[in-house]
Amino acid sequence: MQYELLGSSDLRVSRVCLGTMTFGIQNTQQDANEQLDWALDQGINFIDTAEMYPIPPNEQTYADTERFIGNWLAANPQKRQDIVLMTKIAGSGIRYIREGSEISAATIEQAIDASLQRLQTDYIDVYQLHWPNRTSPHFAKHWPWRTNPRNTDVAKERAGMRDIVQGIGNAIDSGKIRHWGLSDDTPWGIHTYLNLCEELGVPKPVSIQNEFSLLHAKDWPYLIETCAFEDVAYLPWSPLATGMLSGKYLNDERPKGSRWTFVQRQGLFRNTETAHEATARYVEVAQRARITPSQLALAWVNQVPGVTSTIIGGTTLEQLKENVQAFDMTLSDDTLRQIQQVMKRYPMPF
Repeated sequence: MQYELLGSSDLRVSRVCLGTMTFGIQNTQQDANEQLDWALDQGINFIDTAEMYPIPPNEQTYADTERFIGNWLAANPQKRQDIVLMTKIAGSGIRYIREGSEISAATIEQAIDASLQRLQTDYIDVYQLHWPNRTSPHFAKHWPWRTNPRNTDVAKERAGMRDIVQGIGNAIDSGKIRHWGLSDDTPWGIHTYLNLCEELGVPKPVSIQNEFSLLHAKDWPYLIETCAFEDVAYLPWSPLATGMLSGKYLNDERPKGSRWTFVQRQGLFRNTETAHEATARYVEVAQRARITPSQLALAWVNQVPGVTSTIIGGTTLEQLKENVQAFDMTLSDDTLRQIQQVMKRYPMPF
């Protein structure tokens, strides 16, 4: 396993980050234990979760993923020092999480204390803002007509971000979190937080995680350039486009227990004719390379300059093993050329 420094922090993290959002709906506590144990045995020391998980979110299972990880840590306390644990505070819009309130210094304090209790630990390595308070071009809002920046009160937004930074600074000073990061944000969001941190004397964010895959590469090069130049780790989530790039949803297939068989909070916005066409072409490239479609997609993400660690998961241990193997693969120049040809034909298929 290869390791990288996480942005400007002193944390060395594996190039593979274990995503856990299936723990609690698609995966049982026993499944979670097996995945966590196996991941650590492979040298994976980077674990990502969120208070909102599991996915799809609902009031009945809210925060169960953190509880599963906490149960595993309670049974394996000696392993806490071996992992870099990330979790996230949910943004606004979910009624049963702090009545749908926005992120603020006050809600950060509440959410951190609750996460620490569920995770059964006394510190969080990286605490992330799951999504901004403002409307940002994520979760199917990346098309130009889906967001209007002129509708944002910029002064109010900056004031809210200032309050957030102060709350983060308090949490770092208290020892409850070591570092912090962003999620589903933009170059403007990164720069605004960097400026506020410098002004307020608070450590800057060390990472950002955004959706990134062969079907959704909008962050490359612009946001990834920002990350590389400002020493902010870039962490792709959903590198398989919610499993689509495995090819399992081609021809309208819906394998039992797969993510697309569950009702999604944002709907199946990736389920477009163009995305299926692109996926079919990538499956053909994988066949010619004699690897699985999932391995092709993950190996490609791993080779993108500026990517620090890729967040992956699996509903079965077998899927996880297949996916992790991709990070020992180097795609040939010929395979990369074939990928580029498909990407040029289908640059933004959903």
